[in-house]
Amino acid sequence: MSGGLKLVLIGDGESPHLLKWARALQPRVQLHAISSRGFLPEFQQLLPDARRLALNTSPDHGGGNFALVKQLPKVGAWLAETDADWLHAHYLTSHGTLAWAAKLGWRLRAQIAGSAWGSDILVTPQRGGAWRWMTKKVLRNCAITTSDSVFMTERMRELGAGEVMTFPFGLEAMPRQNAKKQPWLCFANRGLETIYRPQLVIEAFARIAAAQPEARLVIANDGSLRAALEADVAARGLADKVSFVGRLDAAAQAAHYARSTWFLSLPQSDSVSVSVLEAMAHGCVPLLSELPANRELIGPPESDGARGLIVGSLDDLPARMAMLDSAVLARGNRDWVAANGLFEPHVQRFLTRLKELAPA
Repeated sequence: MSGGLKLVLIGDGESPHLLKWARALQPRVQLHAISSRGFLPEFQQLLPDARRLALNTSPDHGGGNFALVKQLPKVGAWLAETDADWLHAHYLTSHGTLAWAAKLGWRLRAQIAGSAWGSDILVTPQRGGAWRWMTKKVLRNCAITTSDSVFMTERMRELGAGEVMTFPFGLEAMPRQNAKKQPWLCFANRGLETIYRPQLVIEAFARIAAAQPEARLVIANDGSLRAALEADVAARGLADKVSFVGRLDAAAQAAHYARSTWFLSLPQSDSVSVSVLEAMAHGCVPLLSELPANRELIGPPESDGARGLIVGSLDDLPARMAMLDSAVLARGNRDWVAANGLFEPHVQRFLTRLKELAPA
């Protein structure tokens, strides 16, 4: 355990993303954690029971989190006893609201740092006036916030955020290159939910497979659309080319990245995705939807093809892919992530700033 700042992570303890933050912070601060759900087993190795509070609710990332708000008395009392320097809330419209309400209701001395995850800024405030008001309130009560894309930082400032640190939610380390790429193997691992448009991924792959009969697609992750997607794949006659493998652990996912040449991520809304960074670090060529954050990864239109492709029309996608030298892009993408997409230096910069903002 490290001395110095006492910090409480507030988020979803069953998320590997929050676990990654915990691993980065634990050696550097006196770390505690509150989870709206439970905790992944790895948290038990990082933090003793006394430093963890599981609320065991089922938060809705769309925002309907009344069950979470009902836990406020328990949270407030626990935080008052913990007496932290910082409350570090992840996903602002749920856990950020919880941190702000606890600070207000229990007159906590802790300051709030808020980390935006994407839809909490890019989607939720558009759902109505109450959501926009709450997002603004949380942002204005954060002493500092973090964002993983320039585009999202601009939206946060429009909503009233003060100081925003912008850095990708990057990799903890660069993966080794230990597998041979299969030239027309495609991989997709975003959630099987409407916002991620997995149906469009299948439509894009159908065009690729029509032009390249050896093409194969592996779809990882899960979601409410899975049964319908599997039925659609069968109806298209692609069942022998498309595999649904469900949720994967980190090692299995890394093995799929390592073998795949192409990575498809076509959501309708997104910030800089850690999945895309992981894919690029493994030498995959990303095929992405036209979003500002994806342009930050791929580069402006005139550099299209330098790190991957923005998928517009599906008609010309196979021809555009065939023009790329995927081996050259694989090396370039790994180098780019090594220079721009590692998490460690940004966490150190973040903590340095928290120390500067902490009262003497």
